[in-house]
Amino acid sequence: MKHIVCFAALAAVATSCNALAVGGIAEVTIIDRSTGVALTPHLYHGEYWVAGKPGATYAIEIRNHLDQRLLAVTAVDGVNVISGATAAWGQTGYVFNPGQDYRITGWRKSDAEVAAFTFTAAPNSYAARTGRPANIGVIGVALFRERQPLSEAAGTGQARPRDSLSPKSASRSAEPAATPKLGTGHGEREYSYVTNTGFDRMQTQPNEVIRIRYDSLDNLIAMGIVEPFRPAVPAANPFPASAQQQYVPDPPAGGAGELQ
Repeated sequence: MKHIVCFAALAAVATSCNALAVGGIAEVTIIDRSTGVALTPHLYHGEYWVAGKPGATYAIEIRNHLDQRLLAVTAVDGVNVISGATAAWGQTGYVFNPGQDYRITGWRKSDAEVAAFTFTAAPNSYAARTGRPANIGVIGVALFRERQPLSEAAGTGQARPRDSLSPKSASRSAEPAATPKLGTGHGEREYSYVTNTGFDRMQTQPNEVIRIRYDSLDNLIAMGIVEPFRPAVPAANPFPASAQQQYVPDPPAGGAGELQ
């Protein structure tokens, strides 16, 4: 089976903020491409959630923290982002060189083109339009280490240090969603070049699986995952047209005057 490795101009890719990433041997960050901002992950009942903006394009940024190559089999809404097949661990994925990072920006259409990931209403998502709506709203990355020759196996594959993630953990029970569920659409075509390479997995099961769920901000608030924003209430005067009551003022500073 062929696996895909990306040879993008990595210098042009913005560095992600570790505090906004999820993962261990690699970290995954969801980027709103319309603003360039990394979406904040919120930990809720053991799952990470991010709030997507309907209509915005987004990218899945993956950063390899190993000193060896890594395979990332990536799925959106239960669909493999390269082949379009219903996602499974044994399928094709992106191969990352040691320390490499790359943004997956869409559904792979060819070696030179993708259809952009877009946040859209669930019925308009690629998964729903292809008859697979059961897993809409989840991004998955299955990570595989590469099998090393025996002479090179010792001392390799150690994860590089990174900042720890400290997301908010909510304890309230979920409430019904306020708006239609968010999914990922099949957006406009854009340039994205890759080439093929081989990859021998260390094992059949992933070394790590990263799972990030997403929905609109309104829905995350309705489910109790994100606290609603409460602006400060300005002071109000019940009698704005009435002058304030005045009392006898203090005398001016100075000594007593002389009597005549």
